This record gives sequence, C-alpha cells and structure tokens, in this order.
Amino acid sequence: MLLRSVFLLLLLAVAAVAPARADDGYRLWLKYDRIADAAARQQYLRNAQFITGAGTSPVLQAASGELQRGLSGLLGQAVPALATVSTRTGGIVLRVDKQASAGEQPLKAEGYRLFSEKNNLVITGRTDQAVLYGAFALLRQVQTRQPLAGLNISSNPRINFRLLNHWDNQNGTVERGYAGSSIWQWYELPERLDPRYTDYARANASVGINGVVINNVNASARYLTAEYIGKVASVAGVLRPYGQRVYMSVFWAAPKVIGGLKTADPLDPAVKQWWATKSDEIYKAIPDFGGFLVKANSEGEPGPQDYNRTHADGANMLAQSLGRHDGVVMWRAFVYKAGSGDRFAQAFEDFQPLDGKFDPKVLVQVKNGPIDFQAREPFHPLFGAMPKTPLVLEVQLTQEYLGFATHLVYLGPLIKEVLEADTYAEGPGSTVAKVVDGTVDNHALSAIAGVANIGSDRNWTGHPVGQANWYAFGRLAWDHTLSPAAIAQEWTKMTLTTEPAAVRTLTDMLVRSRNIYVRYTTPLGLHHIMGESIHFGPQPWLAKSGRPDWTAVYYHKADSIGLGFDRTATGSNALALYKPEVQKQWGNPQTCPLDYLLWFHHVGWNQRLPTGRTLWNELATRYYTGADSVLWLQKQWAQVRPQLDPALHADVAARLQTQRKEALWWRDACVLYFQTYARQPLPAPLAPPTRTLAEVKDLVNLYQLK
Repeated sequence: MLLRSVFLLLLLAVAAVAPARADDGYRLWLKYDRIADAAARQQYLRNAQFITGAGTSPVLQAASGELQRGLSGLLGQAVPALATVSTRTGGIVLRVDKQASAGEQPLKAEGYRLFSEKNNLVITGRTDQAVLYGAFALLRQVQTRQPLAGLNISSNPRINFRLLNHWDNQNGTVERGYAGSSIWQWYELPERLDPRYTDYARANASVGINGVVINNVNASARYLTAEYIGKVASVAGVLRPYGQRVYMSVFWAAPKVIGGLKTADPLDPAVKQWWATKSDEIYKAIPDFGGFLVKANSEGEPGPQDYNRTHADGANMLAQSLGRHDGVVMWRAFVYKAGSGDRFAQAFEDFQPLDGKFDPKVLVQVKNGPIDFQAREPFHPLFGAMPKTPLVLEVQLTQEYLGFATHLVYLGPLIKEVLEADTYAEGPGSTVAKVVDGTVDNHALSAIAGVANIGSDRNWTGHPVGQANWYAFGRLAWDHTLSPAAIAQEWTKMTLTTEPAAVRTLTDMLVRSRNIYVRYTTPLGLHHIMGESIHFGPQPWLAKSGRPDWTAVYYHKADSIGLGFDRTATGSNALALYKPEVQKQWGNPQTCPLDYLLWFHHVGWNQRLPTGRTLWNELATRYYTGADSVLWLQKQWAQVRPQLDPALHADVAARLQTQRKEALWWRDACVLYFQTYARQPLPAPLAPPTRTLAEVKDLVNLYQLK
C-alpha cells in the first residue's frame, strides 16, 4: 500500500508540472487562448462587457455564440449574451439594418461595418449573414492584437459565390486528398451529425466562404438518390446558421443510371423532365440549395458531347431544370482530348466559341492555368476571352502537384499571382480578378472555387501549415486586393504566435515557400514532369503512358538543342490565344519573364539568359539553390521554436526534414536527366549528385508500385 501511495504521489507531482495538452491543430485559426498581457485584456474588456441583439435568428445566435466563445477565452472571463437590448454601455451590439452603409458606400448583402456608437461597439449589415461575418472580423481584430477603441471598419465581399469544392467520394475516400478520409460520414447520416461539421462551418464562415460543393466532380449518381439527398440535407442544416449553402457535383448520365431512361441527351424531353423533377425534389429537401457543379466530357466522364451536343446545350438544360429555384450551374471547362493538339489550347477551343450561348444561370468554371494546377502556370487564356459569360476561377488548395502534405508551400502568392495577371481584355488593368468579380464585363454573378485540402486528420489538413492555404483562399475570395504577406501575418498571429519577431520570421517563410518549391521542382517554366498517376516526385523521363499528354516528354521537349515547349507561331501557336499585349510580354524568348520561359519557348542549352548564365547553367543553379533553400526553411523554423507549441513545432520540423530529402531527389533526378541532353558539366561551384540517374529512377519506381 505504501508503494502504491508513493507511486500515486509521484504521478500527481508529474501531472502538476507537466505542460498543458499539446496543440493538435484542431482549432485551426479559431484559437481563443487567454491574452497574456493583463493590461491589454482590460483594454479589450472596456468594449466587450456583454453582447446583445441576437434575438431568435439562428445566424445571429451563431454570431453571438462565437463572440461569447472567442471573447471569453481571449479575455479570461465570461462575456454574457443579453436576451434583450440593454441600456448599458461598453458592450457589443448586433444590428441588422437593411439600409446599412459605410459612409457614402452602400453595403452589399453580405458586407459588414464595425463602429463605435454611444460607448458600444456595433456590428451591422443588411443581413444576418453580414453581421456573422462582422462578428468574426471583430474577433480577428482581438486575435491579431488590434485596438477596438474608435473602431470604424467596413468590408464588402468582392465576389458573390465563394466556394470550397470537396473532391470527396461517398465511400469515404478523397480524390487528391492528403489529410485522411472524408469528413463527411455518409454511413452515419442523417441520424448522427458529427460535431466536426459545426467546427468546419465556423472555420468557413470566419473567412467568408459561403458555399460548399460537398462531393467529387468525378461524381457518383448515388448523390441524386432520395437516400443521399436526405443525407446532404442534414449537412445543409448544420452549415445554414453559418451562412453556407450546399451544392452538389452531378453525374451527367444519372438519368440513365438511376432514372431508367435510355439516354442522357440534354435535348431529349424525357431527360429535361427528369432533371426538372430531380431539382424540385432537391429543393423540397434543401430550400436554399445552391445548385450543380458539372464535370462532363473530361477524362472519361460522360457529357452532352456523347450525343453531339455542346457544353452549352448541357449546361443550359440543367440551368432550365432549376426553374424558379434560386440556384446556379457551374460547368467546368477542364476538358482535353487525346491527340487533338496542344492541351494548353483545348479548353479555349471548346468553350470560347460558346461565349454568349449560356443561360443566365450558368457560370463556366476555369482552372487558374491552362494545364492542371501546376506549381506555376500562366493564367488561363479563357480569362478575358468570354466577355458574355461569367467565369469561376478554380484554384487548388490540396497540394496535388505541390508535395502533398509533406512540403511546406503557402499558396497565397500562387492565388494572388493569377488574380493580378492582366488579361488586357478591356485594356490595361483588366486583371483576372476583375474578370472574375464581374467588374470588367458587368456581370451580376461572380464566383471563385478552391479545391479543398481538408480531411479527417485531427488537424484537418495533414501538414499544419496547410491550414494557411484554406485561410488564404477564403480571405482572397472575400477581398482579392489583400496581400499574401498580410494574410500570412494574420494567420500566423491567430494560429501560431503573436510574438513580433517570430511573426516576422514565419510570415517571411510562408511568403517565400512557394517560390522555393518551384525552384527545386519546375524552374524556368518547366511543367508536368511529376510522377505518373500519383503526381508525386520527379519523373521527367516519362515517355510512355495511356496517352501522350500524360507524359513528361510531351511538355518539356528536351533534345540535344535545348528545352521547352514552343507555343509561339513556330510551334503550337497557343500564345495567340492571348491579347496582343500579353503575347508581347511572353512572345520573345529574349524578354519573356524567366518564370514562363519554358512554357512558351524551346530554348537552346547555351542561350544566354538575363541572369548572365546560359540556360543549362541557370537551370542547374535553380535546382541546387532551390533544394538548399529548404535548409533555410529549416533554420527559420528552428529559430521560432521557443514561441511555438512543442508538438506542433516538432511535427513541422520532421516534415521539413522529409522536404529536404525530397528536394534533393527532385534536384538530382532533373539535373541528371536533363544533363543527358545538355551534355555539359555542372557550373562551378555545384557538386555533382552522389547517386546515378539509374538509382534515382529506381527510387521513383518504388513510388509507382501498387
């Protein structure tokens, strides 16, 4: 008994001095830990003694509940929510005002304003949803240690539909997902609603995401059955108080697969009626259903072209099936056919001639670049080329071609890069952002979509820093004028630390990380040279696959003369799809920005570049300096260790070790392979790899084993 008592005392002693439970990343950026500075807490408390004005609205109650949760945690004491509007001062008032404005600027339906009035802080907007966004904006102020006194902030979303696209399947898998299985527990729905759904909805609302496409674009017809409509309706009920509508990806041949029809021809009256009836069934279960996302006649998926119809025929039929319902159809332009020329141009060739032929409820969803979510792509030529059709910008948050959940790659700069690209559609300043938000062509509908990087891993995104990509997408979707650095700083303060020196170090790491990845994988405009099928690791020698445009040699065109895909008039002429001003920027290999050089030109190995190096020497230098930059990332991460949660720091530190190993793998594979064509030594002082090309190929082959 004495030994047992001593043992228990020892356990209690250890527990008393043990650190708090490690941060497992579940809370994302919604971390409401108590502010350490007592004076700062008191400053905030002067403006946050109570919350009032929620009433019975589910959305306003969600706003009030989040403010209570957040402020009570941050300020270290309860902040009560009052059922009725109080005459007290020093609190937060939630107010819906259909005439609300920000000075002379009217607020949009989702726009909010935060301001001081009679010693209270007022969060107002024209709708409940606007006030919800304002509540999260106020919490962001406190989390990032901004003052509340004299606050006067207003913000309108620049894009209407701000969507996450889940590539989740009904069997629980996630296509191109690297953070575990799907968060949607279809076999438990609708009876059991996982609490995780609410936390997911909170995170989306905090950055202004207002729509969720719940399933994979390679869709199963089963989602359109009564069984699954009921399941989707139960998830919609959780998302609704947080301002989010659900959408579904649909399988084009569903009328045949589950409807018993002999055809899916969009012009067939029976097919039209089937979709109209199905739409009514969905809206009966989900009155605020957002609409359909469609991948058709792409990568083997069925579509209207199977019946000699156009994409417009298919999209318009679905739009008309929505009838009086408030919904839209987003029709993806990601199409390409084997053997039909440069894949770069195929979506343009299919869709640009259809401009002006789409129903008003149709938006065409276009990837940021013309190939497929590469680490860097020129903007898609359809942006600026379809003035009569609202276009959705689709970007990928899941790191399909960016190192999966192993490599630290912050995608804010990638998204911003395409948003700022100038299409010259209506002269200088016609950026992709202004095409997408509708201001260039005066479209009433506007949308942006991010392919989600979310899974069932406890920390949601696998790599802890992957959370920053979800966050950055939402913030840029709301306001594309924000800078990636400012967003990275916000996320760092809300998620990792508010210590100023550490914030500067971490922000710098995030902002530089994407360019570092590009340098050690696809510098100078190389693209699509990753591993076959799984899209992981280097495989620039890939020459045989199911079709030529799934190989690497199709894209890099390496030979004894040089490297790169000639897309000028002497090659595929895909450059001609852009406005003359863009052609001028990219058309001359002597002046083309180096980031896009090999996208558009076949350049000689000995061609002197603006850096002063030949192509071969510049290529090798970028591979080596890129791989060595991972050492810099490791060093920076080590510096902030005292300011970060130990478990989280150790997690990322280990991933950075793997990233360094894989950066060297990329470097060695590509340098050794391209050297067989350049037939030149590495420039001084670069040391040759210690392994042979055959050894590197063996390593790649291991990853391809099934």
